Amino acid sequence: MCRLFGLHAGSQSVRATFWLLDAPDSLADQSRREPDGAGIGTFDADGKPHVAKQPLAAWEDHAFAREARDLKSTTFLAHVRYASTGAHTMVNTHPFEQDGRLFAHNGAFGDLERLDQRLAEFGIAELVKGQTDSERLFALITAETRRAGGDVGKGITQAIRWIAKELPVFSLNLILTTGADLWAVRYPDTHELHLLERSPARSGEAAPLDARSSRIRAHSKDLSRSGHVLIATEPMDDNPAWNPLAAGALVHVGPGLEVATSYPFPEAPSHPLTLADLSPSAAASQKP
Repeated sequence: MCRLFGLHAGSQSVRATFWLLDAPDSLADQSRREPDGAGIGTFDADGKPHVAKQPLAAWEDHAFAREARDLKSTTFLAHVRYASTGAHTMVNTHPFEQDGRLFAHNGAFGDLERLDQRLAEFGIAELVKGQTDSERLFALITAETRRAGGDVGKGITQAIRWIAKELPVFSLNLILTTGADLWAVRYPDTHELHLLERSPARSGEAAPLDARSSRIRAHSKDLSRSGHVLIATEPMDDNPAWNPLAAGALVHVGPGLEVATSYPFPEAPSHPLTLADLSPSAAASQKP
């Protein structure tokens, strides 16, 4: 299963060090759990997005994902991909960039030809450079955001509602970032997504952020004293304040780290998919 990680540090840029494969898998697990791509997105002081990513087919060198990257940003978006659609190429590797925003997705849905028709109706089919369902989902969000006058939350809502009604859906979990804001969706209840709000430390010996999942690690001394919000596929430390998002949640984290959660989506997709409905490769990519 793909791994998502988003971090909002507030209005001031902070330094954080990332590893996208924190530890090698055992040989027994290696055949499926070696990733098909890894990437991380940040924003510079002018709010311009920057993405470092690499497709990682099983026969390629995984040094990119295993080596540390020291980055500075107000928001961070990391993704480790296990492909359900699309080849192991750069254009199919997350995060994706459109209209100065960054996006990553964990899940799968079907009938991409129908979605391509929808994108053509909006006149933005050229935004899609690769073969993935994820990039197409992002393009639909971009189209709806443009129609909403730049309101990203409304764009996400309209895009997810349309897909939930019109297309077969397994999972649409996502994180979308700008330099000032972060949005996350858990829909439907297929995969978990977790949120942690860390308040500024009160003691003079504050511990740095050291967040680890089975795939991604983030470490930051800058975040030892400042508040921040994390979104991740799974809890990344033993902090008891990690909260699983409820199915159907749309979370927005603003520049001041204010967190707002709404539930604007239908309770379930009109055409839900199960693992048995997916192709063998897609099903393997969605298993925990």
